[in-house]
Amino acid sequence: MTATSFIGYSRGVHNGPLSHATNPATGEVMEPGFASPSADEVESAVQLAAAAFPAYRQLTAATRADFMRTIASEIETSIDAIWTRGTAETGLPEARLRGETARTVGQLRLFAAMLDDGSWLDARIEHAQPDRTPLPKPDLRSMLRPVGPVVVFCASNFPMAYSVAGGDTASALATGCPVIVKAHSSHPGVAEIVAAAVIRAAQQCGMPEGVFSLLYGSGRDVGMTLVKHPQIKAVGFTGSRAGGRALMDAAAARPEPIPVYAEMSSINPVVMLPEILAEKAPALAEGFFQSLTMGVGQFCTNPGLLFLPEGSESAFLEKLTSLIHDAAPGVMLNAGICQAYLDATNATVAHEGVEKIASEKIPAPGQGAPVVFRCNAATFLQNPTLTHEMFGPASLIVTGTWEQITAAANSLEGQLTASLHGTTNDLAAAAALMEILERKAGRIVFNGFPTGVDVSHSMVHGGPYPSTSDGRSTSVGTMAAYRFCRPVAWQNAPQEQLPDELKDANPLRIARMIDGKRCDP
Repeated sequence: MTATSFIGYSRGVHNGPLSHATNPATGEVMEPGFASPSADEVESAVQLAAAAFPAYRQLTAATRADFMRTIASEIETSIDAIWTRGTAETGLPEARLRGETARTVGQLRLFAAMLDDGSWLDARIEHAQPDRTPLPKPDLRSMLRPVGPVVVFCASNFPMAYSVAGGDTASALATGCPVIVKAHSSHPGVAEIVAAAVIRAAQQCGMPEGVFSLLYGSGRDVGMTLVKHPQIKAVGFTGSRAGGRALMDAAAARPEPIPVYAEMSSINPVVMLPEILAEKAPALAEGFFQSLTMGVGQFCTNPGLLFLPEGSESAFLEKLTSLIHDAAPGVMLNAGICQAYLDATNATVAHEGVEKIASEKIPAPGQGAPVVFRCNAATFLQNPTLTHEMFGPASLIVTGTWEQITAAANSLEGQLTASLHGTTNDLAAAAALMEILERKAGRIVFNGFPTGVDVSHSMVHGGPYPSTSDGRSTSVGTMAAYRFCRPVAWQNAPQEQLPDELKDANPLRIARMIDGKRCDP
């Protein structure tokens, strides 16, 4: 490994502080050390992106789609290197890394298919009505256009799907925005492998230099420099609430504020209703346990809060307690995440009225053990800090009357997901609760658990603050493209001055809205 930043088609030099990945399973400091870029190198990456934007935004959708597919193919050629380095840097098993890589290349190809289709541009045409009274109507045509260079921050818990060539990068590149990625210190080697694949694809496809760069270094130094730079027009981030807020505040304080699309904090409430608990308590406990402990609980959709109607919970709790008691600890992604998990669980059990109901194995250093807490709804409503995320395999069970559970759900902050388990009768009686959860979350799951996010056209992976910085957006699925676009209208433009997508002849054969009606090509 070169262990230096990618500055367009060039590599940085070893002139800054070195940072090393640490194997979370062994504590071993890994070689090589990755060099932080100089201020001049950061500036060069930004200027290359700014210079690439005018040419890249004008490329045809077919050309960008080919670029996306080529990135996917190049990543696939590196899969063995990715899992070999990735298992050592993250402690994740080979199967997880291979699956995450498949998801990454799949979403690149999904965005390529979106580009082929063209309907995502929301092309609209309204013909002139010169005889309209009291005022003539001009010819108006509009579509989405890219905003400019985008900064993407890699996520600690997803070295592939939310990192160098993950959803933020894929959606930005698809819309016509150059991307500068800020690598994460937990998996710098995987970042280099994937960035090299992106650069190979860019060169093969004749992309303008600067369409992609990757920078190492600290988030507070390099990351903040990028967010504050006047040439950067949007930011994608997945991480802590504190990190997301810092980026949001910095972006809002710029002379030209820019959007930060941050996925930050969610406890993903699950509600189990009485009739289904009476019918399927052991199976529900098994499903909840699997969702809670998947990936050592290090998913943004981990079910960190469970509501159970009092008087219906005993069989469920008995089975869940047994499962937790027999569960083994797992290696967490890095020492910082592991310590934060221990701090959060200790803070939860310190609350008066909260008890630990499932004993866990004593973890070794670097490991997290599953744990479940319990309190009544009155205690939960009186202690807002009980809604704080415990990032790991921990959950708080809240029991109460139906009225108390409804009030508790109404008190929650914004969430990525909310899940309801119930029979037909249960769900019919829970209409008021479902309306509350729809206001609180971006995805409502029925008779299932929130872990597992399908990459598709209809997926919403977002929600009201603080689950994300902007609840109108998603970071997964093709709707993610809308984060990095803005609408532009052409009024009374000659045909030769219009983009192909808006010309009367429709040479690209895309679906459009014409005079208020959707028209297929």
